[in-house]
Amino acid sequence: MDEFTTQIEALEHLWMRSWVQRDRNQMKALAARDFIFLLGSKKPAILDRASWLEAATTRFRCNGYRFDEVYVRRHGNIAVFATRMTLDATMGDHEWSGETWLMDLWQKGKVRRKWRIVERTISRPDTDGKMPDAIRSMQLWR
Repeated sequence: MDEFTTQIEALEHLWMRSWVQRDRNQMKALAARDFIFLLGSKKPAILDRASWLEAATTRFRCNGYRFDEVYVRRHGNIAVFATRMTLDATMGDHEWSGETWLMDLWQKGKVRRKWRIVERTISRPDTDGKMPDAIRSMQLWR
C-alpha cells in the first residue's frame, strides 16, 4: 500500500471512530463546510453537514464497522475512497446493520492543506423503504 492510500485510509478510520464515539468535534473538524451524506437507495436521501453532525451523535448510531478491500484514487486535490463495508448501526429504534457500499470524496484545502471529507455515499444492496424517510426526518433545513 502506498503512502497516499495509507493516509486516506487512516482518515477514514478516524472519521468512523469519531462516529462510533459520537465525537461531534472530531467529525466537524474532518468535514468540509459543504459536506453531504447521500443514502443511495431506491428513494435516495441526503443530509447536509449540520444534519449529519446532529444525526450521527444522536439518532443514527454506529456501533462498529469493518472495511473490506479498500480502493483509493487521487485526482489532484480530490481523493476517492471506496469499499464494501460491514456496518453495525441503528437509526433510532430501527436496526440498520449489514453490508453496504461506501464511497467518500476527500478534498485537500488550498490554505491549510488538510484533507476534509466532502461527500459520503452509502448504498445498501437491499431496498429498505424506511431508510430514506428516516434520513429525510433528520434534515434540519425542513
